[in-house]
Amino acid sequence: MNPPRLILRLLLCSALVATAARASESSVGQFADHTDVGAPAIAGSTTFDPTIQHYRMTASGINLWGSSDQFQFASNKLKGDFIVRARFEFVGQGTDPHRKFGWMVRSTLDTDSAYADACVHGDGLASLQFRRSKGAITEQIELPIKGGDVIQLERRGNTFIFSSAHYGETFVSTTLPELALGDEVNVGPFLCAHNPKVKEEAVIKDVRIIQPPKAGYQPYRDYIGSHLEILNVHTGKLEIVSSSPEQFEAPNWMPDGKTLIVNVSGPGPNKGHLKTFDLVTKQWAPLDTGFAIRNNNDHVLTFDGKQLGISHHSADDAGHSVIFTLPSTGGTPKRITAKSPSYLHGWSPDAKWLVFTGGRKAQADGPDKYDIYKIPSGGGEEIRLTNTPGLSDGPEFSPDGKYIYFNSTRTGLMQLWRMKTDGTEQEQLTNDEFNNWFAHVSPDGKWIAFISFGQDVKPDDHPYYKQVYLRLMPITGGTPRVIAYVYGGQGTINVPSWSPDSTRVAFVSNTKME
Repeated sequence: MNPPRLILRLLLCSALVATAARASESSVGQFADHTDVGAPAIAGSTTFDPTIQHYRMTASGINLWGSSDQFQFASNKLKGDFIVRARFEFVGQGTDPHRKFGWMVRSTLDTDSAYADACVHGDGLASLQFRRSKGAITEQIELPIKGGDVIQLERRGNTFIFSSAHYGETFVSTTLPELALGDEVNVGPFLCAHNPKVKEEAVIKDVRIIQPPKAGYQPYRDYIGSHLEILNVHTGKLEIVSSSPEQFEAPNWMPDGKTLIVNVSGPGPNKGHLKTFDLVTKQWAPLDTGFAIRNNNDHVLTFDGKQLGISHHSADDAGHSVIFTLPSTGGTPKRITAKSPSYLHGWSPDAKWLVFTGGRKAQADGPDKYDIYKIPSGGGEEIRLTNTPGLSDGPEFSPDGKYIYFNSTRTGLMQLWRMKTDGTEQEQLTNDEFNNWFAHVSPDGKWIAFISFGQDVKPDDHPYYKQVYLRLMPITGGTPRVIAYVYGGQGTINVPSWSPDSTRVAFVSNTKME
């Protein structure tokens, strides 16, 4: 080979390597690309710290308002419907009160592209800004909230919904219909200084990119993927510890503080099986439940962690749920409930009783009426504890053994209740605009964590794939506060999922994964 041709080939290879390196460098965390749109005089940047799952963004740029934009943008190309959510925080006092950050959906990366964004300004103004066509002037719809740090933007077809909240509070939302940006769009967080002579900085955490199931999906047949998340309920620290296109549900926390148990709901060969997840090694392992391989998300550990109760769909009971117990390390299940359907929710602290939701017929040809029952953990006669109109569900013993906490629709919406362990003194604990399910009392007996659905679902239903809140209230009562904004529902937090030290809860959120 002659020298000039060799030199040319070496130069070409070097260029290809450099191009590949630049392409690799442009991805950051969950985002395929990050760039300055509009070539601001002061370059911006986006970095990601995987140890804490936080992004740090810097940016300069002129105001995002006229027919030409300048800002830092981390983005993915997405098709169809989606929900993007994160917590945003400015670093420092800043220069211009109209510096802004949030989520943007953009047709192209051209400086005058059509777009929509959900943004919060330095002075607290929250607005859904949009440019209807290439080169047009920006318009906006303001939210009746100032300075929300939780920012969410949802697309449903050509409709955009901006929701914001101060962490701990519920969302305030506004809607923009009929904005056509194209099926495939650029989506991600952005930061704009509103001043081309300065650089602003922001921290972005709890980033979630959610793609709902396809339209017309069939519940309990079609599934999307899962994130296993750990939340410190006192500090708000949130971490995804594992993700899978296979849907798993309902984490229980072992007393060692290092192991979680979940059930797999599908799809695939593991459907109905239980698995363990090691929080130290981040490894999954099967949990042997013998013949019981059609388990749902109602599985509960004893307070000492030595025994496990499961709800298995038994072929001998026409596929209805039946409660069994076995060692928490695995083994051959022992049947406890003679009747079905029976869905386990709790053990007494001394492990002598199981408390569950049972569907029983008042008349042989009538529908099942679901109420709360308890039964000796070794088997025996079941004892009915509730018998009121509507559904009573989700029973769970308090750590001191004095109460059973549950949820009931007897007053309209699903609300939290408690009663003495013999079924007496039933009293309502929540009374708000949400459908509240699954009261989980912390091991130290000080807190109740639960999941709240909106009124877009029936009070007696807790379906998959909804926008829900995890909320926390003192055991002594008071106004609940939001501790997590979640896309999930069924399987998110059905069973006791507190860490042994009462600082964290484990839960499952959902998104479509390829």
